[in-house]
Amino acid sequence: MVLGLQATPSTAGPEQQAGPAAPTAAAQVLTWTAGDDITRYTTMPTTAVAGPATIVLENSAATGNTTGMPHTLTFVTSDPEFNGDVELNILANPNDDMGGRHTAEVTLSPGRYFYHCTIPGHGQMQGILVVTEGGGEDTTAPETSARVSGVQNAQGEYVGSASVTVAAADETGGSGVDRIQYAVDTAGDWLPYTAPVVVDRVGSHTIRYRAFDKAGNVSAEKSVAFTVVPPASDDTTAPETSATVSGEQNADGTYVDMATVTVTASDTGSGVDRIQYAVGAAADWIPYTGPVMVHQVGTHTLRYRAVDKAGNASAEKRLTFTVVAAPPRDTTPPVTGVTVEGTRNAAGAYVGNARVTVGASDAGGSGVAVVEYSLDGGPYLTYTAPVVVDRAGTHTVAYRATDKAGNTSAARDVSFTVAAGGGVPAPNCPEWDERLTVIVGTVDTGVPNRVTGNRCRINELIEDEREWTSHALFLKHVRTVLDGLFRNGAVDEREYDTVLEAAAASGIGKPGQTEGYRTIMDGSPESFARWEHVGGGSFAPNGDGSITSGTTKAGLGMLWFPQRKYADFSLRLQWRDDAPGTGNANSGLFVRFPWVHGHAEEPRPEWAAIKYGHEVQVLDRPDGDLYKTGSVYGFDRVGLAGAGVTQKGTWNDYEIRVVGQHYSVFRNGVLINEFDNTGGQEFSPPRADDPGTDGRRFASGYLGLQVHGTTDVVSYRDIRIMEL
Repeated sequence: MVLGLQATPSTAGPEQQAGPAAPTAAAQVLTWTAGDDITRYTTMPTTAVAGPATIVLENSAATGNTTGMPHTLTFVTSDPEFNGDVELNILANPNDDMGGRHTAEVTLSPGRYFYHCTIPGHGQMQGILVVTEGGGEDTTAPETSARVSGVQNAQGEYVGSASVTVAAADETGGSGVDRIQYAVDTAGDWLPYTAPVVVDRVGSHTIRYRAFDKAGNVSAEKSVAFTVVPPASDDTTAPETSATVSGEQNADGTYVDMATVTVTASDTGSGVDRIQYAVGAAADWIPYTGPVMVHQVGTHTLRYRAVDKAGNASAEKRLTFTVVAAPPRDTTPPVTGVTVEGTRNAAGAYVGNARVTVGASDAGGSGVAVVEYSLDGGPYLTYTAPVVVDRAGTHTVAYRATDKAGNTSAARDVSFTVAAGGGVPAPNCPEWDERLTVIVGTVDTGVPNRVTGNRCRINELIEDEREWTSHALFLKHVRTVLDGLFRNGAVDEREYDTVLEAAAASGIGKPGQTEGYRTIMDGSPESFARWEHVGGGSFAPNGDGSITSGTTKAGLGMLWFPQRKYADFSLRLQWRDDAPGTGNANSGLFVRFPWVHGHAEEPRPEWAAIKYGHEVQVLDRPDGDLYKTGSVYGFDRVGLAGAGVTQKGTWNDYEIRVVGQHYSVFRNGVLINEFDNTGGQEFSPPRADDPGTDGRRFASGYLGLQVHGTTDVVSYRDIRIMEL
């Protein structure tokens, strides 16, 4: 469940309004309220006094909530910029036993606390609470000072280097110094001050400095100026300098669009102090800090020199070069076409085989570089000759072309049906597995699941879902299959080793191996029709064996499998983050929820799974919601540091294994979470109507896929289940 956060201004409620005297810690009541708005709290305090406090979160009809939407108040404890000594995570629902009003007793320390809401689908509900010592709000900035030290000559200049020590105190304000920053010279960026700043570059310098207290007050900027001169030296030799020009060149030596000049200097005596350059005969000298990129069309002269730490300057040198405009760039992708040939029957199917020929031409001028094709959703392969498809069934060949300027045409496709006949028998494959890559057990090897010489795909020959009596026997079988594929050129040496290593690392054939899975969603209209949608959002089949959420309707909802309930099981599937732009997929798998329709206490059917089942999370957004991929939402957190970020736009294997009240979650063959449901939720206080609060949970229930809306898009395919 993803939740974006952004600070929103707010004022304290009536219980936070200070009277003529400073509030006392013992009497503090800090109240947050929420309503229908999911982008901000209705009210929230901004300041408090260190010491005991009563935290109140109210989310009820009295505060404006007419939809029944729950809200939370969570104090963040993992950000080093804020206080982390108060662990608070309150869930308030207008329909709960407390009427949506919950309290918690805490002890606040001076400093800043960061808080936000963790409910899925919420907007930027967050803020900062500033806590000061007793006596009122800290509005006074810290006092700062700086001292320069080092060896000085008679003129007060620092010889060789100067060390600047910055100090800050916040005795008047009372909240304490939070951090000190400094910047070197007028244009320098602000940097964290952690130790005295040593400046050894010859010349005049200014160190600027300031400090922040824990209440957010910042001191006025101050500065200290000084001059560094080189130490006495018998070095009278100037540095050696050189320069080179690089970039794309024409035959006449001119540079296309840009020339990059790199200047170097060396000094065997006191060492190089600085390098300078200027572009043009009359231009001012500029400090050289990295390669100089010249884009302006024309002939240019770059001058350069260097000075060592003894003050010796090298003679000026010059480098002349010419930049010309690039010719008009080819931005037009190739044009592609396709023909399908073969003997057709009365129904239009190709008997025995179909021959697919792809062509491409490029009007942009750079010429066609490569033509690619993809068979039945497989990886794109280089097209070198007509593709002959003789496996009976409906097929789709996608094709595209790229020119030498890098323009790629939009993928087009052609679909057709091959009928058995013409002397071509149906392939005798041990299994049927048309996933894009070879997956052994739960490990995606990344090797394309291509059609082999016997017209079976590699996955179908591996037979990883067959019941094996021993692991050694399975490995022997895999090695035999790979030997044949290697001899026939279906796999190379790297792919051979990759698949064999995945087989060796799997548990197939060992006690407790997974087998006997039954497909309950293969993306076909028939299997999709066996599922039912409730609530907002939507799912739709894509025609390639996958389904995608959020395609036509916004809102939170669920696609669930009403055919039967499951007790102990292993659920396997694949999912892919298809969120648009830089967004992240947000979804989850609901398991063991007891009902959807017709329950008097649950008027919104899509919430039954949230309240009474377990959600195994699918989410890798780095901010917001604390429950990432693999988490059991509300009960057991998995962070990005533990499981890692799932790569966007790629298919991932997922297995959820439930035995009794023990949950195991695997992603791409790696165990990323284990959870025993022996207690209540992590939310504080727990929901009184949640059957998990006393260590129990339903022993069986339905399965469902969560949808959040049209931006948190996720795709699923190959959903299988095995009862244990």
